[in-house]
Amino acid sequence: MQAEPKNPQAGNSLVGREYEVEIGPVAHGGHCIARTAEGQVLFVRHALPGEKVIARVTEGEEGARFLRADAVTILDPSKDRVEAPCPYAGPGRCGGCDWQHAKPGAQRRLKGEVITEQLKRLAGLTPEEAGWDGTVMPAEGDKLPPGEVPSWRTRVQYAVDEDGNAGLRRHRSHEVEPIEHCMIAADGVSELGIEQRDWSGMASIEAIAATGSQDRQVILAPKPGARLPIVELDKPVSVMRVEEKDGGIHRVHGRPFVRERADGRTYRVGSGGFWQIHPKAAETLMLAVMQGLLPRKGDTALDLYCGVGLFAGALADRVGEAGAVLGIESGKRAVEDARHNLAAFDRVRIEQGKVESVLPRTGITEADLIVLDPPRAGAGKQTVRHLAGLGARRIAYVACDPAALARDIGYFRDGGYKVRSLRAFDLFPMTHHVECVAILEPAEKGR
Repeated sequence: MQAEPKNPQAGNSLVGREYEVEIGPVAHGGHCIARTAEGQVLFVRHALPGEKVIARVTEGEEGARFLRADAVTILDPSKDRVEAPCPYAGPGRCGGCDWQHAKPGAQRRLKGEVITEQLKRLAGLTPEEAGWDGTVMPAEGDKLPPGEVPSWRTRVQYAVDEDGNAGLRRHRSHEVEPIEHCMIAADGVSELGIEQRDWSGMASIEAIAATGSQDRQVILAPKPGARLPIVELDKPVSVMRVEEKDGGIHRVHGRPFVRERADGRTYRVGSGGFWQIHPKAAETLMLAVMQGLLPRKGDTALDLYCGVGLFAGALADRVGEAGAVLGIESGKRAVEDARHNLAAFDRVRIEQGKVESVLPRTGITEADLIVLDPPRAGAGKQTVRHLAGLGARRIAYVACDPAALARDIGYFRDGGYKVRSLRAFDLFPMTHHVECVAILEPAEKGR
């Protein structure tokens, strides 16, 4: 959620003011809702529903629609509370995790409550009407006891402080929290030893550890005028540089890509391009989409926001030589990678550009199946209206934001589609993020 615009009628800043409050339900964004004695809404981090806490305001002023706050003292803890395993978690510290203080099962329940609330508020659907059993499933290997943290993040963006220390941003801040080790970083990232190096002159370092190979990559963004350091890490690694002039990513040495695996196929992902961050995510989501769509030989399919071609490849395998797949992706390098990755399929075509611009130009008037995996903001009314007019037998919507998903489901309903099923996966443990796969079909039989 963006910062609340300043109200010209607002009063003095309330930052630092403390309130004793009862914590209400969880809200979208990694916080819970409470109210001051005066009725002002507080969005409180580091709290859990049902607790009594001392909340200290971190943003907001008198007259603001809401305030942001941290729970700095827990007066009456929830049974779901645990001591945060990470030493950098807590008020004013690293902003990377939202729920370190909650048991793993409680984290998934909270995410389920957020999905339920967004579906009801933005799409007017109950879980039953959305074909969802209300559960958020952990990824394979992530079901750990309280106090243990899965090492899942295969891509970590480090910031660098003025002393050259690598760290992570504090919540809603540009300030850097220097760290010695990130507990949710995948082993392939941790073994590079980035936190133990001096990165003076760098603005940021992105570390990537492919799960489908031993490929490791770092992408360095120097501060203006700074020279690139000699990179000597604990494991072999390719090095890329973010150019100051154009923001492009260029190879310094090693491969300009990493190799990932899913559905029995190797995918090239270049220049820090998009790939699911959790090591089990690509396979998990691909299977959920294919199980929901049930492709048939000879089907025509669309893969929108297709990235390097994960779903397009899975569809091409299943629709066969008599079928056809069109992928659309805005990123130039991702399109190059997708075309390389799917070169063996004669009936797959990848087009570059924004979906809302390219799709109308294709002249396509119908499709059997559609997959869309839009960015966090969702597909939007215009694109959904276009897709609903193609008469697809089934549509798979992959979403990393339940609010955007619920809004777009509402637009699909206006276009004559209903939700057949919805599945939710906890592919971002310790954070408020959750991944969903919704399968839609025409509301009227025989369409």
